[in-house]
Amino acid sequence: MTTKTSKSGTSGMIQIKLVRSAICTPLKYKRVVKGLGFTRLNQVIERPNTSAIRGMVKKVPHLVEIVG
Repeated sequence: MTTKTSKSGTSGMIQIKLVRSAICTPLKYKRVVKGLGFTRLNQVIERPNTSAIRGMVKKVPHLVEIVG
């Protein structure tokens, strides 16, 4: 018997955590952090694992970390 995988599963999602503040960073980095959806420090958000999101995370690796 085959099992179904739901679309809401975590296989296509990535969890990102904001570990440093974007206060003293250039405006470009602030816009990337806001574009990812962060509103506060130590917040963990879940985004689809796409090349656009991976590129945004790659722009600010010193501010965010990939949790899972």
